[in-house]
Amino acid sequence: MHLPYLTSDFPGIGGSIRRRPEDFFVQELPAYEPSGEGEHVMCEIQKVGLSTFDAIDQIARTLDVNPREIGFAGMKDADAITRQHLTIPRVSLESLMAIQSPKLSILSAERHLNKLRLGHLKGNRFAIKIRDVEPSHVVRLRPILDRLEQVGMPNFFGEQRFGRRGDNDQLGAAILRSDHDALIKLVLGTAVKNVEPSNVFEARRFFDNGDLEAAMHKWPRSSGMERRILARFIKTGSAFKAQMLIEPKLRRLWMSALQSRVFNDVVAARITSLSRVMNGDLAYLHDRGACFIVEDAEKEQPRANAFEISATGPMLGYRMTLPAGEPLAIEQVIYDRFQITREDFKRPSHDKAKGDRRPLRVQPTDTQLAGGMDEHGAYITVAFSLPAGSFATVLLRELMKNDQPLES
Repeated sequence: MHLPYLTSDFPGIGGSIRRRPEDFFVQELPAYEPSGEGEHVMCEIQKVGLSTFDAIDQIARTLDVNPREIGFAGMKDADAITRQHLTIPRVSLESLMAIQSPKLSILSAERHLNKLRLGHLKGNRFAIKIRDVEPSHVVRLRPILDRLEQVGMPNFFGEQRFGRRGDNDQLGAAILRSDHDALIKLVLGTAVKNVEPSNVFEARRFFDNGDLEAAMHKWPRSSGMERRILARFIKTGSAFKAQMLIEPKLRRLWMSALQSRVFNDVVAARITSLSRVMNGDLAYLHDRGACFIVEDAEKEQPRANAFEISATGPMLGYRMTLPAGEPLAIEQVIYDRFQITREDFKRPSHDKAKGDRRPLRVQPTDTQLAGGMDEHGAYITVAFSLPAGSFATVLLRELMKNDQPLES
């Protein structure tokens, strides 16, 4: 991501993460405890090498439950050791606790009244090993973490939000503008080396060069959606008809990525004053999740200094409230850059988005550091907690700064 650092005056330590699942541990911090009664069972699972949906499917098959009835509060990565909470209706505690597999175990289970919904969590606790580093460089990280705890971590969306090719937001923008030709070109073309498998690269290259039959020959059978879209495009010559085959969930994902890119750009524009509120800001109350308009910034600033409130940025949508004054002027520059407005998101289809406000910063808490050595080599462990919806990789980015020259 080409984004500024909040801690640019501190050098990074470099290194790498996600070498193996056990190097990346995440534990969900629930918003509430099980009620002790009800038709659901709330359980805490531990999984490794499985996505959240993979784990849900495995449990559903074992217990003969519809996977759609299983509730969860957040998505967790597959390439990590993760602990998270689920609710399963109409099952016994005994049958649930009996589930064991090499990649999935049930840690606890208790009765609960309601189905867990996405977002029903307080946050996440992380313990992450940074590899390919000098363990003694752990001392360099404390000043960075102190700054992030005091001023706040930029609440950027992580790069995973934008897909392997980093163009999910461009796909969303093409959908929003109803630019069907651009959308099909992004879905089937714009070949970039060393990003995707060689046969996919070749398929995209042939499409870019106008050789549609050769592109069809190269697209692998596993790329079923791309092949169907290309087949219709060859048959009809219509980008409009071809793009109708794009799956609705992908459209929503790409639109969300566009919202995320716009938000990131607003955070970047205010990176040097991240803890400051301005007249016209829509300020976020961290303890309640509500927003209010800042009419007297000087009066409200002490609350921002105490991390009670923070300025917000846009998750753009047709019902999102706009700020006023200077905050609106900053956002408007970015809306103009993307050639989008709130009203563009109001469509009588699954593409429409209501929008929301998101705090420009979040506060890491309970930070811990340790350097060490194990059978896989040297490492530095960074442990911290973050509110729900924020990205651990953004904090690690401030520590590692892999796109900057490193000091020895």
